[in-house]
Amino acid sequence: MSRPPFSPEDAQPAAKSETRMASIAGEVEQVVFVSPDSDFVVARVAVPEEKMSITVCGPLAGLEPGQGVRLRGTWERHPRYGRQFRAVDGETFVPVTVDGIRRYLGSGAFPGLAEKMAERIVDHFGADTLAILENEPQRLSEVKGIGKKTIRKLSKAWQEQARTRAAMLFFQSHGISLALSRRIFNHYGAEAVRRVRDDPYALAEDIDGIGFQTADRIARQMGLADDAPQRVTAALVHILKQQTEAGHIFTPADALTARCCKMVGCAPEAAAAALADGIAAGKFVVEALPGSQDAVFLKGLHHCEVELAAGLRRLAHSAIPRLAGTDCAKAVASGERQLGIELADRQREAVGRALAGGVLVITGGPGTGKTTIVRAILNIYQRFRHRVRLAAPTGRAAKRLAESTGAEACTVHRLLEFSPRERRFLHNAEHPLKTDLLVVDEASMIDTVLMYHLVRALTPGTTLVLVGDVDQLPSVGPGSVLADVIASGLAPVVILNEIFRQAQRSRIVINAHRINAGEMPLRETASEENDFYFIEKSDPRVVSETILKLVVERIPDRFGFDPMEDIQVITPMHRGEVGTHQLNALLQAALNPAGESGPQTAGRWRPGDKVMQIRNDYDKEVFNGDIGRVASAGPEGVTVVFDGRPVLYALSELDDLVLAYAVSVHKSQGSEYPCIVMPLMTQHYLMLQRNLVYTAITRARRLAVIVGQRRALAMAVANDRPRRRFTRLAQRLAGQA
Repeated sequence: MSRPPFSPEDAQPAAKSETRMASIAGEVEQVVFVSPDSDFVVARVAVPEEKMSITVCGPLAGLEPGQGVRLRGTWERHPRYGRQFRAVDGETFVPVTVDGIRRYLGSGAFPGLAEKMAERIVDHFGADTLAILENEPQRLSEVKGIGKKTIRKLSKAWQEQARTRAAMLFFQSHGISLALSRRIFNHYGAEAVRRVRDDPYALAEDIDGIGFQTADRIARQMGLADDAPQRVTAALVHILKQQTEAGHIFTPADALTARCCKMVGCAPEAAAAALADGIAAGKFVVEALPGSQDAVFLKGLHHCEVELAAGLRRLAHSAIPRLAGTDCAKAVASGERQLGIELADRQREAVGRALAGGVLVITGGPGTGKTTIVRAILNIYQRFRHRVRLAAPTGRAAKRLAESTGAEACTVHRLLEFSPRERRFLHNAEHPLKTDLLVVDEASMIDTVLMYHLVRALTPGTTLVLVGDVDQLPSVGPGSVLADVIASGLAPVVILNEIFRQAQRSRIVINAHRINAGEMPLRETASEENDFYFIEKSDPRVVSETILKLVVERIPDRFGFDPMEDIQVITPMHRGEVGTHQLNALLQAALNPAGESGPQTAGRWRPGDKVMQIRNDYDKEVFNGDIGRVASAGPEGVTVVFDGRPVLYALSELDDLVLAYAVSVHKSQGSEYPCIVMPLMTQHYLMLQRNLVYTAITRARRLAVIVGQRRALAMAVANDRPRRRFTRLAQRLAGQA
């Protein structure tokens, strides 16, 4: 066979759809459904323009029968519920019709006011009812059955509603959605308007769903000057958070203030003054770097890095040897016999160093025997009745670790036992883990914050073994822990670079090591045993069509892989014709199409969709990078199954999910798939780095296919200059900071 056993000639791109925004105005007749854990509401609204009542759904928390509403959104036809209006935003106002006032007062929003009493009040005062409540509440005594005590209660309830309405009107007049307005009021209570007027930028810190841009728009509408201290300080915080999302622990002070000036249009003196104020207020920490530059940290990240360094040094300097000398050599030999293996010299060295206690790093690429070493270490520790624990950053990595070692393994988060009620890990310095050995696999994925919490839960004398591939991409979160530990010289490092015989037959393994060494991968041959292919295409549209055809037909037909369960598309970028957004749309349309008789939708989600969690959610015990399948999707939310466990997402929480037919290389870390397919184009030049392609290829267990330009592959292989992350962990571990 002289070419790959698949071809793209009949691939077809998916059609695109467009939805226009619309507006409606009317009066709420009935609130049908209110989600108990989100802003989602379903209501019936009388819309004069439609000459009928319609079903409205969306983030409309706080709607009451009788209220007037103006809503913005889209019309849709739900397979079960028919024509409805899905609102994305809106505003409310008090009712003006007699029927509306009757519904409003009898809705239950006013404690102590029963529906029949509300009817009597409205029957007596008619359209003037609300004016009476506002200005002359004593006149309620004109209505039979209403005494002074009831009047006081109703007057108080009306005043509280008035404060809520005034706050909601204030927020909505500044462009804040109905749902966010309600969230702000619920968070700040009666002080909401004052708090926002005093410091609108606090919204970005305090309220989920509001970032700097939204807070800044509100502040500008309120007349805050470009160089207002609150604005400049908030911009500094925002930039530092952006830097954190890019993996940095600190930002050089000059770069930070320059970017701040450009972002908000302030003078350098204003940025410097805001930085000084932030330091005095405890928002920032500054450290001097070698030379004349300063490093600026967010206070929380600085604490994590400093305490992580202290914790690792403590573990390294409190090593408790488990065996020594001839006993160690005998134990290793006995373990080899029991496991039926023969360790190489470097592997024996790793096992011996693990028995010496303290902190140990084992790093190497695919096929170099990392798992064999872990099995040997576990065998000896368990034979001598030492307590052992195994963990990995992701559920998939933990499951793979358990399968390969035959021992129990879990995620780091589960190991530390996060308590949603207390919002903290239950295992910490006060309640440490009870173990003599902790092995952490895929350690290159662990960021500074998570490693801080992990090390904090270990007592002096515990042996910590970090196993990973330092040549892969660093963690998605901030820091580069594994690389910094290696660079610091704090702990012994065993580097595995020998490919063992059973792995030498795999072109995936061979080519991964070639790429890591700066060499181009070997081309496919006519052999039936090939597991690595490069399909050369130069047009982005043809590349996306090729990938679609490979995933849907060619690979399943030739190799028997399930396109949903076994094949993962991995791409360097999110945007563009071969980015995650476009490829997910194409693959969703091909693998899980919607239709009148097909899956019901909740927005863009369909039952059967492959989705990924993109933020840590400790309440749900679902973490960044976890992949699941949508089990159901309706107007109330989406249920996703992760490793057999169903998890419910309210509509307001769906921003935590993305389609995962195609994922970024960064998000694929810690996972392995039977088959990966990856586009690689020169348009990805910003991401064309050796460690990115290396990471992608090493995600494949049985088949790896790259589609794209050989020039792009050559550019990536030649680029061994990974983006530097600003951290000081290595210096702290070495006692230089």
